[in-house]
Amino acid sequence: MAKKVFVSLALAFAGGVVVSKIMAARRQAKEAATTGDRLTNWAGNLTYSTPQIFFPATVEEVRSIVRRCAKLRALGSRHSFNTIADSEENLISLQNLNKVVALDKTAQTVTVEAGMRYGELAEFLHGEGYALPNMASLPHITVVGACTTATHGSGIQNGNLATSVSALEFVNAAGELVTMSRKEDGDVFKGAVVALGGLGVVTKITLDLVPAFNMTQIVYRNLPMRALKDHFEEIMSAGYSVSLFTHWQDQNINQVWIKSKAEGKVSGTLTPDFFGATPASLKLHPIEDQSPVNATDQLGKVGRWYERLPHFKMGFKPSAGAELQSEYFVPFRYAYEAMTAIESLHQQIAPHLFVSEIRAIQADDLWLSPQYKQTTVAFHFTWKQDVAAVMQLLPLLEEKLEPFEVRPHWGKLFTMAPKALQARYERLEDFKQLLQQHDPEGKFRNKFLAHYLY
Repeated sequence: MAKKVFVSLALAFAGGVVVSKIMAARRQAKEAATTGDRLTNWAGNLTYSTPQIFFPATVEEVRSIVRRCAKLRALGSRHSFNTIADSEENLISLQNLNKVVALDKTAQTVTVEAGMRYGELAEFLHGEGYALPNMASLPHITVVGACTTATHGSGIQNGNLATSVSALEFVNAAGELVTMSRKEDGDVFKGAVVALGGLGVVTKITLDLVPAFNMTQIVYRNLPMRALKDHFEEIMSAGYSVSLFTHWQDQNINQVWIKSKAEGKVSGTLTPDFFGATPASLKLHPIEDQSPVNATDQLGKVGRWYERLPHFKMGFKPSAGAELQSEYFVPFRYAYEAMTAIESLHQQIAPHLFVSEIRAIQADDLWLSPQYKQTTVAFHFTWKQDVAAVMQLLPLLEEKLEPFEVRPHWGKLFTMAPKALQARYERLEDFKQLLQQHDPEGKFRNKFLAHYLY
C-alpha cells in the first residue's frame, strides 16, 4: 500500500460524552445559511442573487445541505466574472473545507478539500519536495474552482489546470458521495473534470505532482507585433511559460514574460535582443503604471516554482483589483491572424483596457475544456470596470474572432450566442447525459447553465 502523509488542521475536541440531541443542534447550527447581505464576486462587478449561503465544515454537512435544497450552486474563491456560480435560491461555500487530505508519495498525487487555494497548497507541496506542473496567474483562487472551469496557466507544452486532476469526489443531487478517477472511469471521467458545477458539489480533488523545481523569470519590453508573424511558435516556446502583454496600441507587445526552469541557483540570462525586444532593467507589473511590489520576482532571479509560475504573489492584491475580465481561445494555427483581427479594433479597445495577455495552452481530452483536441492561444482582456462599455465591445471582439473557431473562458464575460458556443463542443450531448445521471431534476442547473448548455 502506498505510504500516505496526512495533514489535518481540524480542531481537537476534548473529552466527555455528548448526547445526540446536542450534536444534532450543533450540526444544524453549522449548516444554517446566513441571511445577511448578499456576497459579491472578487472584483465587485457581480452581486449574487441570494443571501442564503451555507458554510459547511464537513462532508456530511454538505450532503445534508444538498438533500434539503431544491436548488443549489457552489462558490469557490468567487473569481468568476459572470453568473456561472450564481443561484437565486441557495449557495454553498466550502471555504471551511480547506485542508490537505493526503499526499501519496508513491503515486505522486495530492488530495485536497474543495476550499484549498493554490498558494496555500503550493507551500505545503514544496516543503514535501513536490510541485504542481502549472499554476494560474493568481495563486489566490481555489483549486476546484479553477479546474471545474478549465482555467489555465501558461505554456505551449502545458495543459490547463484541469489536466492535472486524476480523481475527484462530489455530492450529487441525491446527496450521495460519488468518487471518480482517471484510472477507474476512463472516458466518463474526462467529462466530469470540467463540469461547471453541474454534477454536484465537489468536496475533494486529487492532482498529479512532479518533483519540486526552481525557476527564473525574465521580462523583455517592446516586442514588435510583426515579429510574431513568422516567429510566433518560437517566441511562445522560449520558456516553460510565456506571456505577452499588450495595450493593442502601436502594433506593439509591451512586455514579454518568460518563465523558465532553473538548474541549481543559476540566474536567468537576459540577451540584449529578443526578436526586437529589449531586456527590462527594472521589475514590472503587467499594468505598467501600477507598483510591481505585488508581482512575482523577475530580472532572472532564481526562486521556487510557485514564486515564479503565477504573475502575482500570494498575500497581495492581485491584478488591478476593480476590473472586469474576458478571455477567448482560438486554435494555435490561427494565432497571428486572430491577433491582427483584434488589433484592428485597437481604437475601440484601448480606452477601456488595463492590459491584455496572450499565451498558449496545450491540447487535452476533457469534454468541456476550451483546449479539447486543440492547442490554443488565449487572448485575455483585463478591462476597466465600466460594464456598459465592455459589454458593448465584446460582440465586436467576438465577431472578429468568429472565423477562428473561438471559444470563451467559461468563467469570464462573453456574449456569444448559445448555439454558436454549443457547436464548439462535440461532446456536449455526452456531457448533458452525464448531468442527467447525477442531477436528473436540475438541482445544480442555474440560469447560466440552462442558457448556454440547453
